[in-house]
Amino acid sequence: MTNPVKIVETVLRDGHQSLCATRMRTSDMLPVLEDLDKAGFYALEAWGGATFDTCLRFLNEDPWERLRTIRSHVKNTKLQMLLRGQNILGYSNYADDVVTEFVKRSVANGIDIIRVFDAFNDTRNLRTAMKATKDAGAEAQGTLVYTISPYHKDSDYVRLAHELVDMGADSICIKDMSGLLAPYACYNLVTALKKEINIPINVHSHCTSGMGAMTILKAVEAGVDRVDTALSPFAESTSHPCTESLVYTLQGTERDTGIDVNALYPIADHFKHVKEDLIKTFNLPNTSGVNPQVLSFQIPGGMLSNLRKQLAEMGVGDKYDALLKEMPIVRKDLGYPPLVTPSSQIVGSQATMNVIFGRYKMIPKEVKDIVLGKYGRTPAPISDELKEKVLKKGQEPITCRPADLIPPQMDKMRQELADKGYPNASVEDVLSYASFPEVALEFFKKNR
Repeated sequence: MTNPVKIVETVLRDGHQSLCATRMRTSDMLPVLEDLDKAGFYALEAWGGATFDTCLRFLNEDPWERLRTIRSHVKNTKLQMLLRGQNILGYSNYADDVVTEFVKRSVANGIDIIRVFDAFNDTRNLRTAMKATKDAGAEAQGTLVYTISPYHKDSDYVRLAHELVDMGADSICIKDMSGLLAPYACYNLVTALKKEINIPINVHSHCTSGMGAMTILKAVEAGVDRVDTALSPFAESTSHPCTESLVYTLQGTERDTGIDVNALYPIADHFKHVKEDLIKTFNLPNTSGVNPQVLSFQIPGGMLSNLRKQLAEMGVGDKYDALLKEMPIVRKDLGYPPLVTPSSQIVGSQATMNVIFGRYKMIPKEVKDIVLGKYGRTPAPISDELKEKVLKKGQEPITCRPADLIPPQMDKMRQELADKGYPNASVEDVLSYASFPEVALEFFKKNR
């Protein structure tokens, strides 16, 4: 074992977000947290993404308390979270003081690594979160959100990686949220990055298209430093390659992970029962299989079932195929953004309206905000047709960093909470309220 691959285990976050609508409860995790800590993973991805929202909205759990609980049982392994840059864990930009305070409290409550991404790969939207992470003493992992378009080449990702290094990134993640990164394309991209970037490279890929495990193996062959995997009950399909399978594959090679695969089996058995219970308790679909068509419509796996369900509820379930064909058109018109939260939801909403009401007969506020530059720079120019429908005569999109136009919000949020009956709210509660005001208030009514 001369150059071990480091494993980031995602079962506590993206694994169940991908397969069980983020419904895993803290009580489901508790029995095996100490075993996970002993397993030899480089990090456990345990927080961020959709977990924050889901804890408050559906599970009646305080996400901050979940983090503290996990930290109290995981003494030796790094804890990692996913942060949407200036969007934090929500769907729109926040003021710098909220972003900074959120990062500070995340680290204070137990986070060691923060993976920071922006849906448009606009590094201006990463600056505040990256600096706050460094200032708090945690590892700042800058993210290359991977997608395929005429405007995305390996050289673009290498240039982006250099920007992240210049911003102080401690490591770089290639984030392939839709399973679009083909195995040999991954090998070439990792090779190109390793030639010029001298900090660790992490590959995060999903199995939605059926290529995930092959992609991760080619990343390993190219010399990648870390990879994301999920324990078997929460692996494959729209989730990540299986942890046990990769550990076994690399045994006895120079990239041997050093993890005892036999120690993983009892933990996986626990999560097998957890998954069965979640599917039954929350009436979730038992997701399985792959969908190579994602390579054309590029929708992240978790969105597909939601879109189909929404169309059915609206009485237009027969328009599902038309929606899949409309998504790439809308994405092109909006400047080829990678489809990841929140851009995936915005493109999906516009495509849905297009197939129901006619193309751009109705345009949501969020789409208008993209055209107005309020989400940042799009990878490619926005179509003239869309600009004509959104921009008023003589109006120009903003060109500054969007958050520069947002005044400080922490004191305002604190005062709002006090006015609503919570004058002694903790900083964490203020941040929960800032992130999801109505949802947080409902939670506070039941629990404060």
